Amino acid sequence: MRVLVAPDKFKGSLTAAEVAVRLAQGLAGAGVESRQLPLADGGDGSVDAAVAAGFTARSCTVAGAMGTPWRGRMAVCGDTVIVEVANTCGLATLPGGRKEPLDASSLGLGQAVRQALLLSPGRVVLALGGSASTDGGMGLLTGFGFRFTDDAGRVLPPSGRALLRIAAVDAAAAVRLPPVDLVVASDVTNPLTGPEGAAAVYGPQKGADPVDVHLLDRGLRHLVEMLSCNGFPEAERLAMTPGAGSAGGLGFAAMLLGARMSSGAEFFLDLLDFDRHCAAADLVITGEGSLDAQTEQGKLPAAVARRAKPVPVIAVTGRTELPRNRWSRTGFAEVYALADYTDRDTARDPSLTADLLVRIGRRIGHSRLLESTGDQLGKSAVTSRYPRSRCD
Repeated sequence: MRVLVAPDKFKGSLTAAEVAVRLAQGLAGAGVESRQLPLADGGDGSVDAAVAAGFTARSCTVAGAMGTPWRGRMAVCGDTVIVEVANTCGLATLPGGRKEPLDASSLGLGQAVRQALLLSPGRVVLALGGSASTDGGMGLLTGFGFRFTDDAGRVLPPSGRALLRIAAVDAAAAVRLPPVDLVVASDVTNPLTGPEGAAAVYGPQKGADPVDVHLLDRGLRHLVEMLSCNGFPEAERLAMTPGAGSAGGLGFAAMLLGARMSSGAEFFLDLLDFDRHCAAADLVITGEGSLDAQTEQGKLPAAVARRAKPVPVIAVTGRTELPRNRWSRTGFAEVYALADYTDRDTARDPSLTADLLVRIGRRIGHSRLLESTGDQLGKSAVTSRYPRSRCD
């Protein structure tokens, strides 16, 4: 049996590569060999997954979410560079892990992209998951040389709090992008503002209370207005484009720079050559930290199941909210959840998560070997009842 282990990360616990290793260990314990292909969907962990798939890691020093120096990294292969919010100015870069919904900035991403451009790439991929800020990409644009000033002409440091203070935008000294394919890999479809916008939907995940959310949404609207009045008439249209609200508005700012939006899951499946690996497999094991209604809307495990057909796909997850009668509709032959094996919370316990993944991998291996043995016995029984003639 040829098994392809192709999971996403278990957020807060293990990287995609670590998940793949543990599942493979369990399969090996049952006598089943496998190949590992850690995956990503454009969220945090995208650089790690690319490096595990053969990309080269390249370090970059940028401003973290609160402006302090932070050593991030990019993934490089050929003329493609992957730059990630999470490891440059995302939640992981907050000092002490304390969330700062009003003062965090996306400046570090702009600095990282500038460094990526020094490599003369043909394509730069922006992986936007794990962001700490809701600044509408004010930081990203500042990193490209945009100047945001208040009514006294003072330059504003980028942040969500500063959005309402913008009185003018000057892009005269902004860096012009060379001929490069700038890609936003994200499956977020939210607009920039409004009840489905960046502040309302994702602000609370970054520590914003209802007052903060209201302030941030007003600030994002004001940012769009100021850009529209200062040489960017397309800002209003871009703000309403699906995906503009990804990563606190970084999708919006990236499109303002000329980026195109792409499905994160599908883009990374192509980038990491999933179809070629899957073609040599009899079974695919995928998964992520949680399976829920959003999974059915095209998150990575569902995209894997769709692309793998007719190869059967098993999903392994930390927990699942998908009832059994919807597994096959999403494309899963089986679903194994860590929560079914323990009463403890595995989301913040890497050691327990790893142990349970090995256990589940072993169980999958044994069950598949039994099925395979049963199939062979069935074929043998048919052969014994209907023996071949001498002419066969």
